[in-house]
Amino acid sequence: MQSLKNLTPWFLYPLIMTLGFTLFSVFQFLGTSLLISTYVPVLLTATIISLLEFKFPHRMEWRPGINEIKTDVLFMAVVQLAFPPLVGFLFAYALIEPARALNLPLIHLWPHDWPIWLQALFMILMVDFLRYWLHRAAHENKYLWRLHSVHHSVEHLYWLNTGRFHPLEKTLQMSLDSLPFLLMGVDAKVLALYYLAYATNGFFQHSNIRLRFGWLNYIIGSAELHRWHHSREPKESNANYGNNVIIWDLLFGTWYLPKNRDIKNLGLQDKAYPKSFLDLMRAPFTR
Repeated sequence: MQSLKNLTPWFLYPLIMTLGFTLFSVFQFLGTSLLISTYVPVLLTATIISLLEFKFPHRMEWRPGINEIKTDVLFMAVVQLAFPPLVGFLFAYALIEPARALNLPLIHLWPHDWPIWLQALFMILMVDFLRYWLHRAAHENKYLWRLHSVHHSVEHLYWLNTGRFHPLEKTLQMSLDSLPFLLMGVDAKVLALYYLAYATNGFFQHSNIRLRFGWLNYIIGSAELHRWHHSREPKESNANYGNNVIIWDLLFGTWYLPKNRDIKNLGLQDKAYPKSFLDLMRAPFTR
């Protein structure tokens, strides 16, 4: 029994990620709509991860208070669910349709003849390359940091605060992880698989679950790596920018995982940074 308990932190991540993608495949095999095939696995993995935080917490003091949960629920509902369709509509109206009307050769830049799963993996690598430089710039440019500091305002990591981003930063992210691929006419199934990977891995990255990744820390953007990214110390947080994969950090020298010690404090140097949803919306322009 004790040996199983010791093994649990090692197999939770691969098991649940596999569950999400398997469920997606089963739904698609049964002819279920792409919307249901994508969102049901995301909701299921989010539910499982939230339950695991109570069963196998990494740190008891990271359990959020009710006000923090309310704030992050608003961020998830407004910025992650309601806001992207609006941005997507504006992209389509202002950029995608005009580009298609011009018959630009953008569609030929994507390997449409590859198998769907291989295209999805390629998209993950390409998006993470683009997002790596945006994320790194957000830490190195004072104006972008004003936006990104909203995400770093959390002082307790748990799965729901993966959605805490300012809408303007979310727009910048979508200009890299959505717009180029829509312009190239990437298959909707590929986009769905990317979203499933991005969402589930993001939940794990911010989760308060006792996890071990071992050699996976050199491939994926794991929770063990991302916790250091949320450190209050800039020399520790200016690292591990990867979202789904961590290979760009390895290549460009920003991979960081100290041995034999754990992270201390999370959040910003500014301990008086706002906490409520509306104040966080104003914070980039007032702090």
